[in-house]
Amino acid sequence: MSAQPHSETASYVADDPETALKYAIQHIRGDDRVQIVEGVIEQLSPTWGHEKAADKIRNQIAPAVSKLGCVSGSGNLDLPGSSNWYVPDVAVVPEELAEAAALVPDQTLLVVEVTSDSNGDTDRIVKRRRYAEYGAPLYLLVDRQQRTCTLYSAPGNLGYTKVDGPHPFGTRLALPEPFDLELDTSEF
Repeated sequence: MSAQPHSETASYVADDPETALKYAIQHIRGDDRVQIVEGVIEQLSPTWGHEKAADKIRNQIAPAVSKLGCVSGSGNLDLPGSSNWYVPDVAVVPEELAEAAALVPDQTLLVVEVTSDSNGDTDRIVKRRRYAEYGAPLYLLVDRQQRTCTLYSAPGNLGYTKVDGPHPFGTRLALPEPFDLELDTSEF
C-alpha cells in the first residue's frame, strides 16, 4: 500500500470540516447536483412543475439580464464560514463572474428559490435568513405550495428589512432596480 495520496486528490488539503465537505460535493462524479443546507447534503431533483416556474422567471427577466451584462442560471453559491453550499433555482450574476466555480450571495443581483413539497420550509426560512446574512440584494421566493410570491430586499445580519408580499399567483410583482420590470406570476 502506498502512503501517497490518490492522484485526483493530491492537491487537496483540508484543515476544517467546512472545507472538506464543500470539496467533497464539488467532486461528485456524474450529473448529480447537490447542495448543503445547514450541514445536510441534499440531492436536487426538481419536478417539471418546479422547473416550469423557474423557466418562466428566466424568460421574463432575460431582456433585463442581457441589458445589465449579466447571466442567469443555477450555479453554485458558497456561504463561507458556514456549512452551506446552495444551488438556487435562478440567480443573476455579472457576466465577468460567471466562470467562477462558486460565487457568494452578495455577488448576485437576484436569487430565486421555487419551493418543492420536500423542502419548502428550507426556502421559506433557512435560505431566506442565510441569503440576507450573506448580502443577496434581492431574494424572490416562489412558494408553489402556498401559491404566492414574495420579494425580499435590503439584506442585513438579522434578515431582510423590506418585504413585498406574499402576493397570490396572478398578481404582477415589481422587481426594482436594476431590473425595473414587472413579473407576471400567473403561470407559476
